[in-house]
Amino acid sequence: MSRLGDLGARLYRGEVGYDFVGKRKFWYAISVLITIAAIAGLAVRGLNMGIEFKGGAVFNTPKTSISVAAAQDHAEEASGHDAIVQKLGNGGLRIQVTELNTAQADKVQAQLSKDLNIPQEKINADLVGPSWGKQIANKAWMGLGIFMILVVIYLAIAFEWRMAVAALIALIHDLTITVGVYALVGFEVTPGTVIGLLTILGYSLYDTVVVFDSLKEGSKDITKQTRFTYSEVANRSINSTLVRSINTTVVALLPVAGLLFIGGGVLGAGMLNDISLSLFVGLAAGAYSSIFIATPLVADLKEREPSIRALKKRVLAKRKAAAAKGEAPDFSDENPGEPRGAEPEDGEPSERDIPPAAAVAGPRSHGGRGRGRPSGKRR
Repeated sequence: MSRLGDLGARLYRGEVGYDFVGKRKFWYAISVLITIAAIAGLAVRGLNMGIEFKGGAVFNTPKTSISVAAAQDHAEEASGHDAIVQKLGNGGLRIQVTELNTAQADKVQAQLSKDLNIPQEKINADLVGPSWGKQIANKAWMGLGIFMILVVIYLAIAFEWRMAVAALIALIHDLTITVGVYALVGFEVTPGTVIGLLTILGYSLYDTVVVFDSLKEGSKDITKQTRFTYSEVANRSINSTLVRSINTTVVALLPVAGLLFIGGGVLGAGMLNDISLSLFVGLAAGAYSSIFIATPLVADLKEREPSIRALKKRVLAKRKAAAAKGEAPDFSDENPGEPRGAEPEDGEPSERDIPPAAAVAGPRSHGGRGRGRPSGKRR
């Protein structure tokens, strides 16, 4: 088995782990820096809104030997506005010129016919009004608002309000980064971009809910034990679902990357760029936020509860007393979320024999029902 495959198997079995929650301030700082860069890109460069939102004309030509650069120069000279020119698969050109009315579009079409040496009747001209794009934008904002409200209500009912707040912050984080990347890269914002942005919300929320479900099960009756703090249980939940999150994200990113780099870059398909860039950035940001933002935020909010703070004091006091005596703490309490009376398999050490640090670093798989084992002591 390769090293990467072996590491994935050990993560899944709960033999190794990473303290995501313990290092949450570092990940918060990275997210803040990325968000600031995204907002700065929006403020400085702004979004390159497509013709559907600004209004204008689209001219499609038959197969021609005119280069894209030359056609762009001719179009901008004829219209007096910026133009976007794309090479089509049939050898023709697609020329977009914003902010043109019907009379101006006719003049530009006639001038392009002369400059490109193409009969005017063979150049198809389509006018797009800005009101259509505004309708799409308004409906998109409405759909986004309804989605956010329903997400908060569902998570508050299915889990608790702290998880709903954390998930909402993670979603806003993902959208901000995706929109900021669009501003920095300068890709055109089209209805396809809007579709991509709405699509990534579901992907982002999926990974977050998977971790929350594991956390909900693992923290059941947590105040009745003195083995782990809430933050440690949250960290175990992240680790227990880490491989699943990575696998689902990679599998989703591969076809999207194909659309973006092959379909958009090699084939020059504009609509594929619009959709695939938002999906690619959104999926990556969603996987990041579900691991490094959402669950650590839940732990921060939960640690403010008096009962959870009291639990943390008891756990730390117990460990401090055991350390002063030079002995391992007495882990006689049942682990939260674990069936009482469960015993390890023959020949396997119990988690009761694992020191606190190793227990936190080595989460159990399957939402807290498996048995973690110290690395290197497996029989």
